[in-house]
Amino acid sequence: MISDLNAGDRLVGQFLLSDVKKGVKDGGATYWTLLLQDNSGTMEAKKWDYLPEDDAVLVKGTVVQLSGEVLKYRNALQAKIRTVEALDQTDIDWGRFVACAPVPADVMKAKLDLCIASIKDPDIRALTKGFIDDFLEDLLVYPAAVRNHHDYIGGLLFHSLTMADVAANVCRVYPAINRDLVLAGILIHDIGKTVELSGTKATAFTLEGKLLGHISIGHAELRRKAKEMGYFAWDGLSEEEQAAHPELAHKKEVAVLLEHIMLSHHGKPDFGSPIMPATREAFVVAMIDDLDAKMNILDKAFKPVEPGNITAKLFNMDDRYFYKPTFGEPEGHPGLTLKDLEDDLK
Repeated sequence: MISDLNAGDRLVGQFLLSDVKKGVKDGGATYWTLLLQDNSGTMEAKKWDYLPEDDAVLVKGTVVQLSGEVLKYRNALQAKIRTVEALDQTDIDWGRFVACAPVPADVMKAKLDLCIASIKDPDIRALTKGFIDDFLEDLLVYPAAVRNHHDYIGGLLFHSLTMADVAANVCRVYPAINRDLVLAGILIHDIGKTVELSGTKATAFTLEGKLLGHISIGHAELRRKAKEMGYFAWDGLSEEEQAAHPELAHKKEVAVLLEHIMLSHHGKPDFGSPIMPATREAFVVAMIDDLDAKMNILDKAFKPVEPGNITAKLFNMDDRYFYKPTFGEPEGHPGLTLKDLEDDLK
């Protein structure tokens, strides 16, 4: 398994090609950059000698037989590939090659249900549940990204639920924050990724993902659901009718506030959000989203690094290196906790 490999080890086995790119050396010769994957993790690999038959074998999303050796390059492990062989894809046990969230799916589903039930405002709770129900099957299994963070089966929901744990504590420290809006916004903020991304194996961007992005997709779907559930019925009333139905004004405000969180959760236009956060709750969601994504990026970067050394330069962390201390390394993942939300429900 990739997680068991060390510098100097011989590499022999079957691996999923989760990314495949051609490059050109200074002298003009072609080489391959591969991202090898099994259910324990990923490793970059290079095949420096180009063979014409490689074009038919080195295909993203397929499992191949490889041999080579493991080297250390810039404080990270990298495989040097000697041979590659095609395999019959009909007999592949995909469970060997696709990583899963560190928490079982049934625990995440229970946590999701508890999160929704803990939202006290009935209009926020109803829209959140209705919207999630439309995408639930994919939400339970989709990754959160092609590569950068939470890029494994169940990663999308695990990311959102981890954010919910952080938010529960933030809202206790800062009681002026509307906890219902923050929690609802967190649970729905990335649902557009179930359309943006292709699925769980060799995940890639769909046509919609390339041209629209998950924020635009998510906002359009949320507006569709809110209208379907009558959250914009207030707009069709006369002034007299509007004055007589403040409950409909509340529904519209709820829908628009959640749309705002959806549109602004990347924080800045430079990061993909068409608008910047303009409510306390949207600001909190954007900060927690950024924090959780970057903590996961660092977890991945530190994994192959020995204590006392630094990571490779991380382009998604402002091209910085990070030092791994020689003490205080945690054992495993503590898992999502239901206790905080259970206390909220009492």
